[in-house]
Amino acid sequence: MTTRRAWAALIVISAAAFAFVTAELLPIGLLTVIAPDLERSRSQVGWLVSGYAIVVVLASVPLTLLTQRVPRRQLLTVTMTLFAAANLAGALAPSYEILAGSRLITALTQALFWSVCAPAVTGLFPVGKRGRVVALFGVGPALAPVLGVPLCTWLGQQDGWRTAFGLMAAFGLVAAAAVGALLPSSAPADGGAARGTAPSRPRFRVIVLVAAVSVTGFLTFVTYETPFLLDVSGFGAGALPSLLFVAGIAGTIGAISVSRTLDTWPVGSMLVPLAVGAFSLLGLYALGGSRVSTIVLLGAGGLAYTAFATALQNRMLQVAPGSTDLASAILGSAFNAGIAGGSLIGGTLLPPYGPRPLALIGGLLVVAALVVLAADTRRADRECNKPANHIH
Repeated sequence: MTTRRAWAALIVISAAAFAFVTAELLPIGLLTVIAPDLERSRSQVGWLVSGYAIVVVLASVPLTLLTQRVPRRQLLTVTMTLFAAANLAGALAPSYEILAGSRLITALTQALFWSVCAPAVTGLFPVGKRGRVVALFGVGPALAPVLGVPLCTWLGQQDGWRTAFGLMAAFGLVAAAAVGALLPSSAPADGGAARGTAPSRPRFRVIVLVAAVSVTGFLTFVTYETPFLLDVSGFGAGALPSLLFVAGIAGTIGAISVSRTLDTWPVGSMLVPLAVGAFSLLGLYALGGSRVSTIVLLGAGGLAYTAFATALQNRMLQVAPGSTDLASAILGSAFNAGIAGGSLIGGTLLPPYGPRPLALIGGLLVVAALVVLAADTRRADRECNKPANHIH
């Protein structure tokens, strides 16, 4: 496969990831438009997002096992086609039940896509470039909250929410055609990233645990950062889009900047963002009343979260103890479990305690994940430096 074609495939799959993240978050931006049109409460429309995440958690591993022998070009082409069909069904849905059913199918396609996309695209490149490839792939999903969701929200407000779903359907069809044209049709086991480059079951278990705990910490705050910005920092509602844009742009910068260290410093590329994320959350708890501090810390948190997620994906491709597809599915389930867990913790604590303690709880969870990863790294270093036993 030519280098030019490989880079084109990377761009297309990154764009597909952009579409999936946008589609997942779409009901949030369109909540106030969908609810009255389908005669449902806002909380019921919100369930379309939480239910989506639960389906991804439950379906990732089973779907990956069922499709582990299907060539990736065919699998991803069919997945993107189903994504397009599900979003078209959502756009045409006459009732809430049909829309929920279309979201179920979309979630199933996302569960499968995230399990195989990283191994499929990184396998097209030499091992020495994979860190850079993973980081560039991460730009697509990082841009979704910054560009995709605001654009679809604006489009839905101007021309109806169904138009936004229709746009996602069209995007999916284009991506399906591009994937079919660019990816090679080879067996999954023949891909260059089908197995980890330094397989280790203990290391993999640690990053799964770290992913679940840290993402729970980040999302405990991020899910409810809007009330924090309004009630604690004292910003007006009109400032919220700009503030969220700052966090989103910082996240995109994080995905790009971490590309410089992934290949040479894979573990440090996880440790540093976790430390910055913990500092950001604890700083927001302590200094959230200062608007200037809040803006700086919000940007730092957005940068840290995306850089960490990118580094985590890169590390998975190294230490996966078996198939990287299955390892990616397990890691994706842990990630989405963290999203659901953070939302649940934050939603439970918000009514009685307000938004400020959410930054503290989230920060402490990220600190816990940082300690676990640092301890495992130190233990691994000791094992590597242990003198060999000699038989006399």
